[in-house]
Amino acid sequence: MTAQPRGDSPGPSPDAPATTTDEPRPDGAVTGGAVAGDGAVTGGAPDDAEAGEDATAGGAPDGAAAVDGAHARDGAEAGGSGPEEAGSGDAGDGAEAGEGGRDDGGQGGAEGAPVVSEAEAELAAQRELLERIEKRKAEKDGPIDAGGKLSGTAADLLAAVRAVESGQKPATAFYDSPAPTPARRTSPAPEPVQRRAPEPAPTPRAAPPEAVDAVAAVLSTGGAPAALAGPAASLLGERAGEILREDPWQLLALPGVGPDQADGFARALLGASAGPDDERRTAALTGWLLEQAALRGHTALDADQVRTALGGRGVTDPAAAVQHAIAEGVVLVFQDAPEESGEAQEEEAQEESDAPAAPVEVLLGLDRYALAEESLADGLARLVNGGDKDADWSQAASAAPSPSAAELIRAAAAHGLVAHTGGEAARAEPAALIAAARGLGLRALGAAHSVDGRGRLARDTGDPEAAVTLAGLLTGAEGPGRDAEGALALDLLVVLDAPQLDVETGAMLVESLADGTRLVLSGDPGVLGSAGAGQVFADVLAARACPRVVSRTPDAGPVGELVSGIGIGELNQVEAPGKEVVIVPVRDPGEAVHRTVQLVADSVPRAIGVPSADTQVITVGHGGPAGTRALNEALKQRLNPGPGRFGGFDPGDRVAHVPAPGRTVPGVVVSADAEGLHLDCAGTPVVVPQERVAGSVRHAWALSAHQAAGMRWPAAVVVLPGDAARGLSRAWVYTAFGRGEQHLSVVHGVDQALPRAVAEVPAQERTTRLRALLEASQESQEQ
Repeated sequence: MTAQPRGDSPGPSPDAPATTTDEPRPDGAVTGGAVAGDGAVTGGAPDDAEAGEDATAGGAPDGAAAVDGAHARDGAEAGGSGPEEAGSGDAGDGAEAGEGGRDDGGQGGAEGAPVVSEAEAELAAQRELLERIEKRKAEKDGPIDAGGKLSGTAADLLAAVRAVESGQKPATAFYDSPAPTPARRTSPAPEPVQRRAPEPAPTPRAAPPEAVDAVAAVLSTGGAPAALAGPAASLLGERAGEILREDPWQLLALPGVGPDQADGFARALLGASAGPDDERRTAALTGWLLEQAALRGHTALDADQVRTALGGRGVTDPAAAVQHAIAEGVVLVFQDAPEESGEAQEEEAQEESDAPAAPVEVLLGLDRYALAEESLADGLARLVNGGDKDADWSQAASAAPSPSAAELIRAAAAHGLVAHTGGEAARAEPAALIAAARGLGLRALGAAHSVDGRGRLARDTGDPEAAVTLAGLLTGAEGPGRDAEGALALDLLVVLDAPQLDVETGAMLVESLADGTRLVLSGDPGVLGSAGAGQVFADVLAARACPRVVSRTPDAGPVGELVSGIGIGELNQVEAPGKEVVIVPVRDPGEAVHRTVQLVADSVPRAIGVPSADTQVITVGHGGPAGTRALNEALKQRLNPGPGRFGGFDPGDRVAHVPAPGRTVPGVVVSADAEGLHLDCAGTPVVVPQERVAGSVRHAWALSAHQAAGMRWPAAVVVLPGDAARGLSRAWVYTAFGRGEQHLSVVHGVDQALPRAVAEVPAQERTTRLRALLEASQESQEQ
């Protein structure tokens, strides 16, 4: 087949050919071409699986809490429109919750005690963002007249919020309207540049011992694990024991605790009075459903879905339960239909006077995501309307290395916000833009999702100073300083791996950009979405909020050709004369583990020339007989056997460190002492305190696709055991298969489930409000 550029996906082909492989030979080696070492085979088109990753609640030790399928945000794949599609997961394994999250930060270790940790710096940045958002909300002059066409529940809710704003009624409902464009920040003067170190963030204080003891006593009475005492006291405060006695369902706020466990706890404390319609229970359940939805990427849910889910949990009057949760401020309610002028409303009212009113979608959401989406929409609108649109970069465009790079340079010169889509080869185009802008004397920078992405961008630009990680940029560990108002000292920022940008990180980023700063969001829309809630890149593209440059540069080689076909729904056999693509059929998970170890330790190094240290195993999830845990155990025994004397780790072990939820930092264990576990993360020394090792470090010869997103290795071995078939999707296959630069081996046990998934199972949509907010902003400007 001819390699096709990635960026615009015309959609799956109904006639996409299925992948075929030969029957296993007696020695287990199978080929669609030539045999590549022991059990390694070339020429077939791999088959892969979409994961319902069993990632876990970040940071909790294994077995610390009873679990009801709670996923860490980093591990849950976007998907599932229903509020209770969380899937089953394991409690703990915080490192396994790193599913391709926002960034690995790149600066996990610090030299010297005064330097703030990544997690602390990120918490400080998030607090600063929320303070700015809330301050701007408080400065709004008043409500915006809207909603004249609403009827039924939506109209009642809107009337309630107007009554609240006027002071006529108490806050028993909340209805959100698009916020006015905020006052613009003045661009910082080019000189002098003030470099500001990250501000120290106070380490979260442990709950007082007496508070923990009080909670432990309540937990013991209710039959809950004593291990929850510390987290509960930290979350609920010094009165945590009293709070849990008064409202046992507050236990649902703890990671890893599900409704069944909370109900049992409540019955033990309250007896027969702990009924399914207790308002304390229904309010906690409503919030829990939205938290679970956020773990799957949703920032809001349709109110009908929430009511249905509540009914499934034994609530006899779900509508009343939702109204109570709104009145209590547990959730917010939205209707983000574009506003229309008074004349348009009157004309439509006359035309539709005899027709029944169309149903209005009402969404429920949590305030943290509502504030982030509104702030992000406002900030993107500010960037679109700002900048020097008459800038002449024609000479730089004419010197660009490719037509697509030239088009991107011209678009960035004329617009404050630009979207750029393409595959791995297309990453050279934003690199050319950064180099051209720096050549013009502009302060231009590229921010990647991972340390690996930062390194590749630095090579493409030829300037290590031009590339940072996004987490490092936002925390101040990397990149330029900020002005007195907190704006980054930049004229142009290019964000690579944009699909990995969640809504909270996106809001923090845009809040950090001054007026006049150009922002380019660049990425491959075919890969798995962000580990955090939201789908910023997809919403910006869908809303047509800015010009979009689609790369015409195809990925080269057999692996690039294969992945390009997957992106349009076709799983094709490709010619692989150099054994670039290898298929290894297996019959069961045990054989899958055996063949994977054989490939990594022997076949790939010997036949392909890629050492084991440069080969990454990728599989569907963490649990199961062929998940990351089982594979890592087998790979350690073969590649770096040892007693695990440092909390289960030995020097030389490959590990994944999760300094904050959603960020996976690959590294190697160096040593351990009283200070903690010493790691080498891409040349950066990192020390993980002893108390955090169990919850934030895991072996990483094998990773999930979410954890691997944004990174590439010379060789990748994708493991697809038979039980992964039901979790397959095109986005998972596309992401996993694209992690190998030179070579891809597929340990294949899912038969025809893979080609069927590639052709028929696109990535599931996330429910968000950003697209509607962006479209409403555009319409208001056009009027």
